[in-house]
Amino acid sequence: MKFVIAPDSFKGSLSSREAGECIALAIQQVIEGCETCVVPMADGGEGTVEALLAATGGEKVEVNVTGPLGEEADTCYGIIQRDGERTAVIEAANICGLTMVPPQQRNPMHTTSRGIGEVIRDALDRDIRSFVIGLGGSATNDGGIGLLSALGVRFATRDGEELAGYGGELAVVAQTDIEGLDPRISQCRLTIACDVTNPLLGEAGATAVYGPQKGATREDLAVLEQGMTVYADLVEAGFARSCRDLPGAGAAGGLGFALLLLGGQIVPGAQVIDQMTGLRQQIAEADWVITGEGRSDSQTLYGKLPFHVAQLAKAAGKPVILISGSLGEGSERLYDEFTACFSIVRGPASLEECMRDAANNLSACTRQIARLLSFT
Repeated sequence: MKFVIAPDSFKGSLSSREAGECIALAIQQVIEGCETCVVPMADGGEGTVEALLAATGGEKVEVNVTGPLGEEADTCYGIIQRDGERTAVIEAANICGLTMVPPQQRNPMHTTSRGIGEVIRDALDRDIRSFVIGLGGSATNDGGIGLLSALGVRFATRDGEELAGYGGELAVVAQTDIEGLDPRISQCRLTIACDVTNPLLGEAGATAVYGPQKGATREDLAVLEQGMTVYADLVEAGFARSCRDLPGAGAAGGLGFALLLLGGQIVPGAQVIDQMTGLRQQIAEADWVITGEGRSDSQTLYGKLPFHVAQLAKAAGKPVILISGSLGEGSERLYDEFTACFSIVRGPASLEECMRDAANNLSACTRQIARLLSFT
């Protein structure tokens, strides 16, 4: 009996690799002679680099770049083989991520995406021209002005004062010059791993929808939106390309917009990861598919990673089990897509206790599932 185990991370407690290995070990403890294949998954957010490195055996590159608040930050990216060429895997969450900013300091007026541009340049210096860039989990709402600045685009005020690339500077940007853009970018294939379809501006745009989650006040939102509009006018004129209304332009506070201007292509994050890990082939050879995440509810059916895994399993005619940290409102709808759904929580407990005991609870739940499956 072969099990393919393809979970997302249990955020705050287990990475996708850790969750997968925990499930695999629990099954092996119950069903002798079974085969388990762990395929760590991610959707372009936190854990994307780790998941792809674990699945492909790529190289981890450690770098020091500008963090979300302008501080020095130690981070990493991955180098893997993709379609016969070396590909850099970059994750916004570990370069300018919201979890990198203390709660009391979260304000997209004061954050920058500059570090992502610096990581891209580091990869370019290593002769890499293929990129997968995951946009989930960012702390920024700068429209990618920081990223573009790091790649050589110049932004300035009316008086010619050069800007560093922070969200608050959108309110004063009046000049842009793309002549300094690193020419190597034109040689690159940029795949933007992102499940967000928001445009850059408006009621469904980056600022209105995601700004409050990143610490923006009502007053900040008005300033950011007005500045983002002026900024978009300037850079679209400079690049002679209009991208503000494209699906995903509003991802990661407008990072999607900047990468689209550079010629990037947006692809659903889970789809990118499954293609690069060979998940479909593994599922085709499986008897059972197991996926999971920290919390599952009706929103899981709107493009979240376990739903994507379930769709692949259904297409291959394979049963699929969902194991989650908890099952929330609307979880009964999940049974249309999953053969069975389980919560790992074994009794009344605080969130802190559930996160602390996630590995033990996941193992115990999986052993019970395996006992049932051992009789099939």
